[in-house]
Amino acid sequence: QVQLVESGGGLVQSGGSLRLSCAASGGTFSHYTMGWFRQAPGKEREFVAIISWSGSRTGYADSVKGRFTISRENTKNAVYLQMNSLNAEDTAVYYCAALKLRYSSSQTPYDYWGQGTQITVSS
Repeated sequence: QVQLVESGGGLVQSGGSLRLSCAASGGTFSHYTMGWFRQAPGKEREFVAIISWSGSRTGYADSVKGRFTISRENTKNAVYLQMNSLNAEDTAVYYCAALKLRYSSSQTPYDYWGQGTQITVSS
């Protein structure tokens, strides 16, 4: 069983930056692809970014490409999401998720999910 805890959310002005962290425990972190997803009010949860278990492969939703960067530190059992040039459309609850030994931007196969952290971007 893997536990995931997100942190770093909050209120930020449009154009600002935030860095989300996700701490993992209870499993072999380096065996898991990690994804970030988000759910805005009244909308379905959507893919944001993904990083492979080794960190050698990453992927982004078109809406965040060039603004967000996903990274991980397997020695610290942590994954990060650096978010720059935030705008109101980025307002959502952000979730990290873990997928064992597969690589997929679809949320369906992910095995474990965090509780989420709220990001609110004020214009």
